[in-house]
Amino acid sequence: MELTAMDKWIEEIKEIMEMARIRVARDVNNTMLEAYWHIGKSIVEHEHECANARWSVEELKRQIGTSLFERIISSDGKPNKEKVLAMARQGAIIEKPEDILKQPYVFEFIGAREQKPMYEKALEAKLIRHIEDFLLELGRGFMYVGSQQRVTLGNTHHYVDMVFYNKILRAYVLIDLKMEELKIEHAGQMNAYLNYYKTEINDESDNPPIGIILCSTSKEVVAEYALGGLSNHVFASNYVYLIPNKEELVNEVKYLLEQENGGT
Repeated sequence: MELTAMDKWIEEIKEIMEMARIRVARDVNNTMLEAYWHIGKSIVEHEHECANARWSVEELKRQIGTSLFERIISSDGKPNKEKVLAMARQGAIIEKPEDILKQPYVFEFIGAREQKPMYEKALEAKLIRHIEDFLLELGRGFMYVGSQQRVTLGNTHHYVDMVFYNKILRAYVLIDLKMEELKIEHAGQMNAYLNYYKTEINDESDNPPIGIILCSTSKEVVAEYALGGLSNHVFASNYVYLIPNKEELVNEVKYLLEQENGGT
């Protein structure tokens, strides 16, 4: 049956009301998400983390200045509402290997210039010289084991740049420093190191070791294919010598959260 002018008008009003309802629900959701964001940021910067990590005033200022909250949230490249909400309620939680990651790691304490090239050995030496600052940057529960830790495979010696132990996860954390962008072979090398530690170094009470490849840059597609499907916990992250632009980090995380929320 053909709709009358009155019927069309009523349908138009219904459509307007439905669109308004959707916009209101979306705006409320966005507003609550933003509130959780600020609550979580406040907790991480001023409460759960300050007490747990026993930061001094200067250390707390550094973590705020280097955008700790944003770097934790964006560590896996896919921040989401659930993660923001969890951090808003409890602060930074370490329950699984990926919880220790940050993106990027900030090494401003070594006093290097961003544009000046540096060899891996030189970077490693500077991090060891500033080991207390490096432990602070790594986060809670880290203990330094040593550098250039030998791994012997088939009568050939290899060396892990830096080895730590995280007492919260009860796992060795192996860090390989790369002055170049992430390559596929880096993942295979780290995977071999982790297999060695799991078989030869771990005690019965230890959880599987964790590998972090710290690169100057990394392409998302390379990381996805190089690290995907590995049975071991292998992660890649970037490092910078200067404090990152806080506004850029905030905008990047908010953009990803908005995409998660429906592209609004």
